[in-house]
Amino acid sequence: MLTGRAAQLVLSPVLAAQALQVIRKTPRLPEAAGPRAGSSGTGRPLRLLILGDSSAAGVGAHHQQDALSGHLVQALSGTVSLHWRLIAQTGITTRAIPDMLRNHGRAQFDVAVTALGVNDVTRLVSPKRWSAQTRLVHDILKRDFGVQRIYGTAIPPIAQFPALPNPLGLVLGKHAAAMMARLTADLAQDATVRMVEPKWGFDPTKMARDGFHPGPETYARWGAEMAHHILADLPDATG
Repeated sequence: MLTGRAAQLVLSPVLAAQALQVIRKTPRLPEAAGPRAGSSGTGRPLRLLILGDSSAAGVGAHHQQDALSGHLVQALSGTVSLHWRLIAQTGITTRAIPDMLRNHGRAQFDVAVTALGVNDVTRLVSPKRWSAQTRLVHDILKRDFGVQRIYGTAIPPIAQFPALPNPLGLVLGKHAAAMMARLTADLAQDATVRMVEPKWGFDPTKMARDGFHPGPETYARWGAEMAHHILADLPDATG
């Protein structure tokens, strides 16, 4: 049975045709409307950065309050005095994140939540390269933005996305698994980073109408789970 790069090469004409079909047929949804920075809650101060691609930007939700940022802010504000900021862009790859961060200045944060990788999967970025690019982003967050704890979101089960026919979905799913395996191994000794694989309870009917992005219910589960991890680590997160 062919796997990995061999499968990509053998199936490349089929994969290319399916990819073009997906691009033509998949509706392009806007990023969620609403504020991308704010303050709320009372108690111990916590500065939060949410960083990433279209899922971090809330594509699939109409408003940020129904997206990752809104659910995360709501879950944290009951415990801390939260100052937060969202930096996210549809289509961005991990490689492009350092330039995006430079364009936003060097504000200071205690904690960062990241959502990256799907656009790297669809571009078939090698696991080794993606891990190096991700770790560079982590280094920049810690060095230039004062981040003490990073909560990275594992790549979602892309093979199950309704928008992706097989074999395209299966090939991308295997590639995503290889990327995550390499990153997990490379981060094994880094106590400042926690890779979180949300309990998506994956249900294609709960996704956005493009069959590619989360819907509001999935964003709610994701935000609640990330908040749980942040609050559990709070004494270490802010020193």
